[in-house]
Amino acid sequence: MVKISMIYEGQLHCSLTHEPSGSTISTDAPKDNMGRGGAFSPTDLVAAALGSCMLTVMGIAAAKHNIELKGTKVEVGKEMVTAPVRRIGAITLRLHMAPGIPQEKRSMLEAAAHSCPVHKSLHPDIEIPVQFIYP
Repeated sequence: MVKISMIYEGQLHCSLTHEPSGSTISTDAPKDNMGRGGAFSPTDLVAAALGSCMLTVMGIAAAKHNIELKGTKVEVGKEMVTAPVRRIGAITLRLHMAPGIPQEKRSMLEAAAHSCPVHKSLHPDIEIPVQFIYP
């Protein structure tokens, strides 16, 4: 089990520490929810985790097939909804794939992206449109 510790610093701001590495990040409530918007919000981290997870799982698959993914970029958009409760309504991803990926390997990489643990952990009510863009 990975341990992550957090401390509430007041004014809707938290500091988080990844205990195995000592790496730290901060969160702040978004401006549309009483915060300053001075850092990632907790729901921003969910959206970022999805994009990062997709890239990581694709990287694992690419390494097994000797495919270079270096330079692949992801744009993530997160939309909140307020009814019936405030929650993430959609996470939109646009993956700008690195050049030189063979046509016959693309569907395998795309399937890998959709199989990432974060994607599989999100509630099915969250819309997750994904677009793969090849040069």
